[in-house]
Amino acid sequence: MPNFSSSAGVLALLLLLFLPLAAVAKVGPGHTENGIASFYHDRFHGRKTANGERFDQSAYTAAHKTLPLGTTVRVTRVDNGKSILVRINDRGPFKKGRVIDLSRRAARDLGMIEKGLVKVKVEVVRLPVRKI
Repeated sequence: MPNFSSSAGVLALLLLLFLPLAAVAKVGPGHTENGIASFYHDRFHGRKTANGERFDQSAYTAAHKTLPLGTTVRVTRVDNGKSILVRINDRGPFKKGRVIDLSRRAARDLGMIEKGLVKVKVEVVRLPVRKI
């Protein structure tokens, strides 16, 4: 535990408090990412997600490695232009090269159930409201 009575300790505390805010501040509406989308296997239905809610294959939700939980993103399939809005409520995907892992409903609406993996553009539409 840092010694917060010293100026170095105070600096350490400030860094701990404000570094996460600085990282989030760099990503805002309009931020885009391109890569491969996948979708959750049915065995994850009902399990807890990173934000504590139960995963629901019929909801418009997704997993992303770094975007703040609660962020709304537009996922656009590159080859056919279909797009959907989903809310980030989990972490992942954990396979190299994948940028987002979608619920089955979101994947179905993008027409990717048969293919399994598709190239997408992920665009931040809205960041979550921070509770103080």
